[in-house]
Amino acid sequence: MTQTIAILGAGRVGSSLARAAVAAGYTVRVAGSGSVDKIALTAEILMPGAVPMLAADAVEGADMVILAVPLHKYPSVDVAALQGKIVIDTMNHWVPVNGPMEELDSDSRSTSEVIAEHFDGARLVKSLNHVGYHELEQDAVHEPGGERRAMGYATDDADAGEVVAELIDRLGFAPINVGPLANGRLLEPANEAFGVWLTADALQELALSKL
Repeated sequence: MTQTIAILGAGRVGSSLARAAVAAGYTVRVAGSGSVDKIALTAEILMPGAVPMLAADAVEGADMVILAVPLHKYPSVDVAALQGKIVIDTMNHWVPVNGPMEELDSDSRSTSEVIAEHFDGARLVKSLNHVGYHELEQDAVHEPGGERRAMGYATDDADAGEVVAELIDRLGFAPINVGPLANGRLLEPANEAFGVWLTADALQELALSKL
């Protein structure tokens, strides 16, 4: 069972994911863009239970790595450190925030296909990006029998997808495999599943219509 998660990014998304993962019983390491001291106080207040670390130390020995940095900062993440790791890409292409990104805007592939090519050797899964950071805790359902909001994941690595599905379930959502990374565009901004409360059946039907 996956137990240790490294979250790269200590902003709103990273903080929300850290709290949710700690509550779900995971050991959580979190790294920001600067020194450990820079995010230690933030971690103590906003992510109780998560351990602030340097990115390299957080990733080493982690079972899973969550990329929660602004998309335009992905080149700053050490490619070699993610080799062989299950990596969840939560990053979204927000033009008003990130500005135009030629490598994405001129590419017909999903953003995660581009990210996967950059982090060659990582076991990439697109997920945790189409639900708002404030909804990760607000919409979680842990009671047996309660109707859960669907959380999609896209990947070309079936085994990595199963690990991420377990995480989604433990976070309180219904995991739905929406297909290969190419189908991850379904979860991107301005697409059908983004920011919409969907049941598992509704998201599954939507995903099948895109395959």
